[in-house]
Amino acid sequence: MTKHFLGDTATLLGRSLRHITRSADTIITTTIMPIAMMLMFVYVFGGAINTGSKSYVTYLLPGILLITVASGIAYTAFRLFMDMKSGIFERFQSMPIARSSVLWAHVLTSVIANLISLVVVVLVALLMGFRTTAGLPAWLAVAGILILFTLALTWLAVIPGLSAKSVEGASAFSYPLIFLPFLSSAFVPTATMPGPVRAFAEHQPVTSIVNAIRDLFTQQPVGTDIWIALAWCVGILIVTYAFAMNTYRHKIS
Repeated sequence: MTKHFLGDTATLLGRSLRHITRSADTIITTTIMPIAMMLMFVYVFGGAINTGSKSYVTYLLPGILLITVASGIAYTAFRLFMDMKSGIFERFQSMPIARSSVLWAHVLTSVIANLISLVVVVLVALLMGFRTTAGLPAWLAVAGILILFTLALTWLAVIPGLSAKSVEGASAFSYPLIFLPFLSSAFVPTATMPGPVRAFAEHQPVTSIVNAIRDLFTQQPVGTDIWIALAWCVGILIVTYAFAMNTYRHKIS
């Protein structure tokens, strides 16, 4: 059964990746926005923002990486919506393949596409002056957090991708996710925020994830932030996966 599932997922993953390579503009589009945001904040606002860090781009990068993922998963919802409307799901259901492999192919495609976008953003940050003393273990930890975060948000994207009534509805859910880092420690320290905003910023998932990645990049003790970040990512992943599979079962029943 497992071999059957893995084989079907690999085949469908190849199909999804071919679609990505034929429309590379999707990766370019999702990469341009966070890069433009990074350029604007570093070169326009950076001089007026005091973070206590020598390099604002180094302080800013973790939040930009999360915005990159939030921007990229909108295309997962879009691709799922288009597959639903084209009738390809019904065609797959008539074939002897593992049902969940259809969704997993889209999810893994999202992870691969987002990893490419993240690499591009990091390379641009390096050109802008981002520097890190992080060794291989720290980089692997950062990659692990980002992959978990991408998986969690991608399964969230599956839900509107399956249930939306329009293309706009399928991708619009990502806008609040892109905005969420602005209410966190991604751009400025939370200590500079007014009381109610600070309370929200310090207890929402983006802040702990950003702080953990920032500490890993700067070789600072991560403390409890990394465990809180992992708990958020795993918790969101479990909940969104359950809701996505439930939505899928109702759609194909």
